[in-house]
Amino acid sequence: MHIIQEKLLELSKSKNLASLSLREMAKCIDLPNESPQKIKHHLLQLQKRGFLTIDRIKGTMERTSLEPSYVKGLLKKTANLFSIPIIGIANCGPANIFAEQNFQGFLRISSKLIGRSKPTGLYAIKTDGSSMNRANINDKSIEDGDFVIVDSDDKNAETGNIVLAIIDNKATIKRFVDDRNNGQIVLKADSSFDYEPIYLHPEDDFFINGKVINVIKKPKIG
Repeated sequence: MHIIQEKLLELSKSKNLASLSLREMAKCIDLPNESPQKIKHHLLQLQKRGFLTIDRIKGTMERTSLEPSYVKGLLKKTANLFSIPIIGIANCGPANIFAEQNFQGFLRISSKLIGRSKPTGLYAIKTDGSSMNRANINDKSIEDGDFVIVDSDDKNAETGNIVLAIIDNKATIKRFVDDRNNGQIVLKADSSFDYEPIYLHPEDDFFINGKVINVIKKPKIG
């Protein structure tokens, strides 16, 4: 989320934004020289992403729940819905896409699809590439455009786990192989294509940012 949007959301906790002009908002968030049009742009982005409700007729501008009223009604009759943050993109090929640690929205998903009663520690990553298309996570492969659900609270990878690894600030999804007996860590592809494994020294600049626990498949239309 952009820093201006974060500041505006924080301001909305203590101020009625509708009572402030765009210039006044800029001053309140310690950006007195920021253009009103830029403030307006970020307000509209917050509205678009569901963080603010702006009613021009009533002249109101207030924080909103990420759970619309119709969803709250559904929750009582069906499954619990989670709002899992989408944090960037990870490559399913060579580790050449940067791990974008920025909020990109929410994945609205039933708890039954995740198999958990709480979404604590979970985030979603959109996949790019096909190096894991033979992996099996709950009988589902990981294909280009799918979302993988990562448990960031579980970073203790063991051989055979499918993990999100960060290598030199770049993200990749691979099968973890602990081959320290040979002085190495291997990140292996599970693919119908020919991808070379990534061989790492245990002291290289990499870390495991969580284990992949589920896959949300990209719908096939047509």
